[in-house]
Amino acid sequence: MAESASICYARTMQVTVEIPDQFVQHLVPAGRDAARSLLEESVAAAYRDGRLTMEQVRQLLGFGTRMQVDAFLQQHEVYDYTVEDLDKDMATLDRVLATNSR
Repeated sequence: MAESASICYARTMQVTVEIPDQFVQHLVPAGRDAARSLLEESVAAAYRDGRLTMEQVRQLLGFGTRMQVDAFLQQHEVYDYTVEDLDKDMATLDRVLATNSR
């Protein structure tokens, strides 16, 4: 993951989570910082559920660019591509192919 920028907020909340040792290996990938990993999972889930915007994800995780957010979301299998998007893309493709075949 890219180096995160330091962001200073007027107010922050520190949350302590107690996880029994036997479950940590199931929740946090080996070699990863537990706090960062759990934060990322929470942020990805909140974005997936529509509770956070892409800009909020960028700020929360300290990313400098939207491209870093896109990469993060892909790593967490969060895709902003709906069935409606597919339908529009297919319609556009049909129009392009029809125009090129003339």
